Amino acid sequence: MKIIGAVLEVSGAQPPFAQTRPFTVGELELDEPGPGELLVRIEAAGVCHSDLSVVDGNRVRPVPMLLGHEAAGIVERAGDGVDDIASGERVVMTFLPRCGDCDGCRTDGRLPCAPGTAANNAGTLLGGGIRLHRLRGGDNGGGEGHGAGGQVQDVRHHLGVSAFATHAVVNRASVVPVDSDVPAEIAALLGCAVLTGGGAVVNAGRPASGDRVVVVGLGGVGMAALLVAVALGHEVVGVDNVPGKLEHALSCGAVEALTPAEAVDRGIRAPVVIEAAGAVRAFETALALTAPGGTTVTVGLPAPDARASVSPLVLTAEARTIVGSYLGSAVPSRDIPRYVELWRAGRLPLELLVSSRIGLEDLDAAMDRLAAGGELRQLIQFDQQRTSEGNHA
Repeated sequence: MKIIGAVLEVSGAQPPFAQTRPFTVGELELDEPGPGELLVRIEAAGVCHSDLSVVDGNRVRPVPMLLGHEAAGIVERAGDGVDDIASGERVVMTFLPRCGDCDGCRTDGRLPCAPGTAANNAGTLLGGGIRLHRLRGGDNGGGEGHGAGGQVQDVRHHLGVSAFATHAVVNRASVVPVDSDVPAEIAALLGCAVLTGGGAVVNAGRPASGDRVVVVGLGGVGMAALLVAVALGHEVVGVDNVPGKLEHALSCGAVEALTPAEAVDRGIRAPVVIEAAGAVRAFETALALTAPGGTTVTVGLPAPDARASVSPLVLTAEARTIVGSYLGSAVPSRDIPRYVELWRAGRLPLELLVSSRIGLEDLDAAMDRLAAGGELRQLIQFDQQRTSEGNHA
């Protein structure tokens, strides 16, 4: 079937991306779902820093690649062997499929799935398939320099999802069904921001009842961590350099919102500190704000060559713990229903994570805004991006 999607042509593009335009929005061919796969009509997709990391080259991925890994949509068709999800169901799409059998999958979320990680690095679905293709140099919007007309080119999948498109084919292990009362925009946020930020609190930090939690870095993931910690009854301090994010943290329930310098100067300490900025200075700030006996949870993804300064003596003398948490150390099928129940009870106002709504054609500029640090979650809405029914062969 023919779909419309945003393909990243080059990784390591130079900003401003609104001028260099690393994305091509155009027509692609999407294969039918294979065994164990689903065809999903995308309703909403979030723009995450992990997408930006591929655009700016901090995360090397094969290109061309159809980006987008945080999304929700409606199942339209199931491949052979999928009998537990029906057409018409809404699903949350998650960026780390779990095979259920490897050593990583036996750690209750602490380690990622090994086959899922290998597939993500290769730009394939779990199991090795590629379902996205386009004509090079044809009328797909690829433009001059993308190859001769009539040559079919594979387009790689991003983290098993490729949600910056009207439709996606994904492995069954990449989705979690939710009830129809969960709006698409809320469901999309559950797939990355909430799993990662909330899981850093619930699964990795595990604060005791009454413990203070500090969140360093108040982007989409950090603010999700703050919201989940507040929902669970913790006193939360938000830390960031952006004044608007500090103001928003207070509206989300933080008892204080401080710059890193203010937090350090005032001697703020907490048993659990979440670092969600993906920057060395943020990690070092999080360490400085962690109380003796406390846990520093790092979920940010800095550049591969980034290095931080850590005092082994402090770790020993103060019985400190540093924990890495990828995708919030989550088991999506277990954790997403927990967050849905908190949202449904009115304790987890995930609507507060949405900073703007955009279309596919706005992606280049959206990456610039994300890099500038002023956004939480920009959500792509697909009502105007649909291909006509006549194109759905």
